[in-house]
Amino acid sequence: MTTPVVPPADLNNVQGDVVIGFAKKMETALFFQIDNVGGFRKQLGQLAPKITTAQQAASDRDSIKQHKQTGGTGLLKISGLNIAFSQSGLNKLGITDDIGDPAFKSGQLSVAQDLGDKGFNVNGTFTPDWIPAFKEAIHGIIIVSGDSQATVDERLNDTIRVLQLGPKGTCHEVLRLLGAVRPGDEKGHEHFGFLDGISNPAVEQIDTKPFPGQETVGQGIILLGRNKDTIKRPDWALDGSFLAFRYLFQLVPEFDDFVTRNAIPEQGPDFLGARLVGRWKSGAPLDLAPVKDDPALGADPQRNNNFKYAFPEDSQTQDRCPFAAHVRKTNPRNDLEGLGISTESRRIIRRGIAFGPEVNKAEQQQKTTLQGRGLLFRCYQSNIANGFQFIQESWANAPGFPPQKPEQPGFDAIIGQNKDDQSSRTITGVDPKAQTTSLQLPTDWVVPKGGEYFFSPSIPALKTKFASA
Repeated sequence: MTTPVVPPADLNNVQGDVVIGFAKKMETALFFQIDNVGGFRKQLGQLAPKITTAQQAASDRDSIKQHKQTGGTGLLKISGLNIAFSQSGLNKLGITDDIGDPAFKSGQLSVAQDLGDKGFNVNGTFTPDWIPAFKEAIHGIIIVSGDSQATVDERLNDTIRVLQLGPKGTCHEVLRLLGAVRPGDEKGHEHFGFLDGISNPAVEQIDTKPFPGQETVGQGIILLGRNKDTIKRPDWALDGSFLAFRYLFQLVPEFDDFVTRNAIPEQGPDFLGARLVGRWKSGAPLDLAPVKDDPALGADPQRNNNFKYAFPEDSQTQDRCPFAAHVRKTNPRNDLEGLGISTESRRIIRRGIAFGPEVNKAEQQQKTTLQGRGLLFRCYQSNIANGFQFIQESWANAPGFPPQKPEQPGFDAIIGQNKDDQSSRTITGVDPKAQTTSLQLPTDWVVPKGGEYFFSPSIPALKTKFASA
């Protein structure tokens, strides 16, 4: 029996942030609850043609590239708009079909303890230390991006008008979070200072020119119903994707103070930071630049992801990169592939953006976070349990992962949590000359304050299944 050939997705049917990603300097995430189902469905029918498709997102990126190549100055006025719904949102709309993802169905709040989020137990019920908005039902998320806050606000205000979002409208706002690309030389870097977004996978027949070392995954790893999505889905769910959102605060002064106080002799704090992350701040991977930073390598997309942890000395020792370094934990490459274990089903596409101000002098002097900052993290996949949840629970939070290593690797230094003993986190191998020595880490440098799972429907599904005339 031959396996049926699944045709590739039409980019005009996929929401733009999923497989292409918005070109952005600013971004707003608006979380909402639906009040008037009939009215909301009707207004959603008006909004659906305004949703940015993957084809439009690709065209926007081409326009930016051409603008730069022809010597254009300034930023093009470009914006993107997407919408996604939680399971409680589908329930509110009366959409009762099982999309085939138990994690989405149960919601992120129900697994906060398994993810390692801090909280407290009362009569056997765990309540995470989240902000109140994420402890209540959130029906959906509106994502608006653009070249400036003015552009974002203009697009968002139009969306609010079309949906009749307000106290007496079809739905109301629960929470609004603003993100922005960091300024100046920190563009593209998250708040700890490391270049971000380097190692997303390429999607077959969409990303036709992957960079060296960039893994190409089947469309069904990201999009429901496409090649390598093995779960039975409702027909209308085709080309949708599950969005995992996390509201993550970063304790930057505390991180900087730790790497300074615990710097490896004769190496300095940047070296320890790189050993914890697995890359230098420039983006240069330790696997290719184990001794000192190489900014030219970090800035070169033809080289900065072209490694496998497959050097003979790197597969069984931590000479080049610690086994539990953040980027190695979350994308182990040859650590599993060398054992014949495919990691394709674990791949996700990350679309996060920083939020909050830059660290100020008072925070630097006191070595303490005084203002909230971090990452509006979101990622897309066709299976949350295989993707986001597995990476966090079975890789980042597992001190014995990667497997079959000479030393106990420890926790992912950046996002790993010890849910069994939240006061204890250790990592080995940060000092290449004392690889079996454990380093005691702070309880956390990344503090989750909320999150939810959403379904990003295809454009046809928005027009037919979610909206009404």
